[in-house]
Amino acid sequence: MSALLSLAAIDKFYGDTHALRGINLDVQSGEVVVLLGPSGCGKSTLLRCINGLEPIQGGTITLQGHGVLGRDISWHAARQHIGMVFQSYELFNHLSVIDNILLGPIKAQKRPRAEVEAQADRLLQRIGLYERKNAWPRELSGGQKQRIAIVRALCLNPQLLLLDEITAALDPEMVREVLDVVLELAADGMTMLIVTHEMGFARKVADRILFMDHGEIIEQAEPETFFTAPASARAQAFLNLMHYQEYT
Repeated sequence: MSALLSLAAIDKFYGDTHALRGINLDVQSGEVVVLLGPSGCGKSTLLRCINGLEPIQGGTITLQGHGVLGRDISWHAARQHIGMVFQSYELFNHLSVIDNILLGPIKAQKRPRAEVEAQADRLLQRIGLYERKNAWPRELSGGQKQRIAIVRALCLNPQLLLLDEITAALDPEMVREVLDVVLELAADGMTMLIVTHEMGFARKVADRILFMDHGEIIEQAEPETFFTAPASARAQAFLNLMHYQEYT
């Protein structure tokens, strides 16, 4: 079975800093892969390279049905198939919730407003924010803004969703409401690459854990194996430092 996403020998430099070192990774359709590792290890950089927000200096990124990104398909076109949600919500303050959500599908994908708005309404109802459809971002909590950002990404109908530390800027009481949405997406079969520092959530949502350090994938394993018997000393040291709390 060919992978939905395939990374081959990805190299990324910032000046003399070798941020990503020959990364190879295949992600299957419907798979949830969680990237773990210490700060500065290259996790977020890898997501940004997959979405074309950072240029790579070596290797190829291939998306099923579209070929090599940046070569067979432009990055602008590729981003219509790869959704991304950031640590900061990136909502436009001068647009209402619904207009924030509709902007990409209407402007970039040239889809009819009625079709996209019907999809947005269904998703907003699902995450419990339909009544805030016409609200302004300033009227929402951080957790609500982040759930809106997820809906905005989903309305592009992406083949793949990239989630970069989406709860890092949230107050603790808001973390759960956002992570529960992601768990539902995983149950629905959405293909996702997730960077998170929430260890209990990672263990519950992931099909596979990748542990990165110094720009390399050090090990990969099923969640239970990684959290109970990591193969490398570096992964064990990382887990010893992290506050682990069961996600129930």
